[in-house]
Amino acid sequence: EASTGVGNQMAGMDAKIAQLDRELKGYRDKLKTTKNPGAKKQLQKRAMEVLKRKRMYETQRDQLAGQQFNIDQASFGIESAKASVSTVAAMKAANTELKSVIKNDLKIDDVDDLADDMAELMDEFQEINEALAQNFATPDDINEADLEAELEMLDDEFEEDLVGEGESAVPSYMQEAALPPTPTGPLKSPVAAGGQKVDEYGLPVETAPKDFAYDIEAEFDNNS
Repeated sequence: EASTGVGNQMAGMDAKIAQLDRELKGYRDKLKTTKNPGAKKQLQKRAMEVLKRKRMYETQRDQLAGQQFNIDQASFGIESAKASVSTVAAMKAANTELKSVIKNDLKIDDVDDLADDMAELMDEFQEINEALAQNFATPDDINEADLEAELEMLDDEFEEDLVGEGESAVPSYMQEAALPPTPTGPLKSPVAAGGQKVDEYGLPVETAPKDFAYDIEAEFDNNS
């Protein structure tokens, strides 16, 4: 409220200063057009009085502005202090409530016992998984070292077999001897057992009677 009152006073001062500025402008315009020395001196005197009043109002306005700043600063400090008090009170209440919960509901011994029980349960669960995952078909007297040695021996035997076989190591379907010979002579029309011509599918091919046969070239010459 105090800051608002000071602000209203400053607004009144600004209005008065604006009015005095308008008066000074009028005196300046008159001084430019006045030729009479006596009248000009009188106008200058009145303008000086208006200027003094303007300076006084400006000084008062600046003082009010300083007061308003101080009031606002004090008000902000009070609000900050109240907020700090509320914050501290809330923290104290939360601290008290937390202590009560830890003392009555969250006992450290109970938490330790619970953690130990969980660890034991997880160990038992791991043992159960390992027991279920073991391979019952593998004999117990076989170890990994024996298996690795036997695997190396098999690799050596496989390499020796490849070197000894040579070309026989190539599959039969990739050997040249297994491929049929490529025909080089002219293709002959297939003939059935009875002497009748057949097509590539083994079906008989019909031939036109000799009476109806004609020379295509002779027919073409006659027509032309």
